Amino acid sequence: MSKTFIFNHERDEWLKLSDSELEKVCRLDFFKASGRGGQKRNKTSNAVRFTHGPSGIAVSDCSGRSQHKNRAAALKKLRYQIALQVRIVPGTPPARLDVGLANVEYPIFTAHILDILNDNEFIISQAAQSLELSTSKLIKILQRDKTLWQLVQSFKEFE
Repeated sequence: MSKTFIFNHERDEWLKLSDSELEKVCRLDFFKASGRGGQKRNKTSNAVRFTHGPSGIAVSDCSGRSQHKNRAAALKKLRYQIALQVRIVPGTPPARLDVGLANVEYPIFTAHILDILNDNEFIISQAAQSLELSTSKLIKILQRDKTLWQLVQSFKEFE
């Protein structure tokens, strides 16, 4: 993942779109996946790639044998990548801080946390104050998502 963000004020609207609405602003490609999986995987175009038009973010999924399931998984990945890569300035605190990883609102929660961290130059203690949390509580929130924690740590390397 790059060390730069895309800045776009429409990010929250993108994350709130229904699956069918989000698909309409994406380019959808189907392709044959490579690797293990036998004849079904090698003969059918069940792998899916979405490229989000406004941001250019692309994700793919070929984890299942069903194109339908791969499509749903790729859309979920796309929402998460938009949350990780697109920032809004100034950041607004998330409405709730108890959003679990499986919650449908998790991508927008993640995006808002990253906005606050970005506003505070990825200094966790300052971001925690902005969120009216203890530093340890914010670290616990970040660490429960390995990808999010790695992203935050990658920005701390530049301090």
